[in-house]
Amino acid sequence: MTTSITSENQSAIRRWLLDGLRRPDRKAAGPEHEQAPEKQHPWWQVMCLTGVDYFSTLGYQPGIAALAAGALSPIATLLLVALTLFGALPVYRAVAAQSPHGLGSLSMLESLLAGWRGKLLVLFLLGFVATAFIVTITLSAADATAHMLHNPFFPESLGGWQVPLTLILIAALGAVFLVGFSEAISIAVVLVGVYLVLNVVVVATALEHALTEPDLVANWQNALTVDYSSPIAMIAVSLFVMPKLALGLSGFETGVAVMPLVKGDLSARIRGAQRLLTTAALIMSVFLITSSFATTVLIPEREFEEGGKANGRALAYIAHEYLGDWFGTAYDISTIAILWFAGASAMAGLLNIVPRYLPRYGMAPDWSRASRPMTLVFTAVSFAITVFFGAEVEAQGGAYATGVLALILSAAVAVTLAAWKSGRRRAALPFGVVALVLAYAMVANVIERPDGLVIAFIFVIGIVVTSLLSRATRSTELRVTGVTMDEAAARFLDEAGEIRFISNEPDERDRREYVDKAREAWELHRIRGDEQVLFLEVTVPDASEFEAELKVAGEESHGFRILRVDSPSIPNAIAAILLHVRDETGELPHVYFHWAEGNPIGALLRYLVFGGGDIPPLTREILRQAEPDVERRPLVHVG
Repeated sequence: MTTSITSENQSAIRRWLLDGLRRPDRKAAGPEHEQAPEKQHPWWQVMCLTGVDYFSTLGYQPGIAALAAGALSPIATLLLVALTLFGALPVYRAVAAQSPHGLGSLSMLESLLAGWRGKLLVLFLLGFVATAFIVTITLSAADATAHMLHNPFFPESLGGWQVPLTLILIAALGAVFLVGFSEAISIAVVLVGVYLVLNVVVVATALEHALTEPDLVANWQNALTVDYSSPIAMIAVSLFVMPKLALGLSGFETGVAVMPLVKGDLSARIRGAQRLLTTAALIMSVFLITSSFATTVLIPEREFEEGGKANGRALAYIAHEYLGDWFGTAYDISTIAILWFAGASAMAGLLNIVPRYLPRYGMAPDWSRASRPMTLVFTAVSFAITVFFGAEVEAQGGAYATGVLALILSAAVAVTLAAWKSGRRRAALPFGVVALVLAYAMVANVIERPDGLVIAFIFVIGIVVTSLLSRATRSTELRVTGVTMDEAAARFLDEAGEIRFISNEPDERDRREYVDKAREAWELHRIRGDEQVLFLEVTVPDASEFEAELKVAGEESHGFRILRVDSPSIPNAIAAILLHVRDETGELPHVYFHWAEGNPIGALLRYLVFGGGDIPPLTREILRQAEPDVERRPLVHVG
């Protein structure tokens, strides 16, 4: 009785976890990643969904910039803005034009590099995607906690609860997605609107105080001239520390990921995405420059350091200092809300990206298409990252910058290669220069803060290992999405009577090849020459693909009837064709093989990598899993 109750409880939990499992719609007009969502919105509303990630970095960016660059923070930020407007923005406008279905630069690289190279590169980059999005969750939650703890109305007794409070925020985020969460653009519009208005007030107030108190600006200028011999030295040092400020580039990959939500046809979606990218970049650039200048001039340097009142919350410090605690508290609440929602945006991004790539490669279990199990996985990883960094905002900056820079660098490389291959050399050159600048920033950041690269490689190794294991365990699934026969193939089947296929690995395709194969069929299986048999030939153009739709073509050659088809897997194709023929004709077809020679382990590896291997037993196993009824299972003969 107890066993029965336990089993029922486990079944109920499984149904709840897999509720809403998203499977590809085989009857849809286009591929899964090209299907537009049911509800779309004007581009400026979608910009707010991107903005909860991009604009929320104002909560911690000025403080991190001041810690990294000191008095040079405004100059280093100005260089970052130049990289934003003349580097990242043109790159992602090009990505939006070439990948309008929300797959971003990863899909461009996948298409530029065929076969396993493209897929392994995508798996590698997914590690950096995971780094950027997971650290967005943990960093935003940590900064939200910092705003709580430094608020004068918050209980002082909870002052040492940085890690527990951050974990509570992350757990609450996970709980929301477990209950059920969709991209609530209306909430994002309100949060972004309120947050930007409050920042306008705070930054304007700060600039007013900075400019009306000449001594403050003079002290800042004196600090620069004392520490640096010339403007060239200032720029050189600013270039050196600029990679640490790369958090201010966050949000571009999210901007192209949400493209399917933009209202309109494909061309309107591209224009809308380019507008939202440009508008968001311009707004953020203005805030980055003004906030960096104001916080550097007004806030004492010691307050930026760990334990200081401006650590991770420079603009909030100014809000409390110059506009009072009540306004400062309102600013804190708005900042906490948008930071928490930035984590929601990152979680939604992860839940959208994983089902678009890994299951399509056969490199994730089928349950990875369901949001609840993946939410538990991402929440657990976020817990681990938070504990590892002690929920410190500045400590996570290097890891965040590594993920962000890797994504933007991959996008720059993708658009450079795309422009070069299409013959647009003049466009490829500036994109290549941007890629070199981003490569420098990436390398400099990794040298300075290797922890980000370590975390990214942990994600990469985890993704690659689990993906390859998943591909191996799913290798005997029937993974053909459909079978269509051309007119000649259908006629061959109608005229065949008892349907017998001879599996042939095509070589020269001359008369001798088919005569020798027919003689072998007689010697091994006693199939007479006067029996109507069909040769079945499968060619593997790209074994890295996991699923495929088969288009079978019939052909008469040298007096023999042949069915030819392209497929990423020979055993899968043969099994699918046998099942299709059975369903169409009502007859059980036969297929004839000869045993393969060689090591079975090597044959298995050839099957996983090249789609071939020891074909007869693999075909038999695929048929066994696809059709449990022995009486209805096509017959496999090996001799």
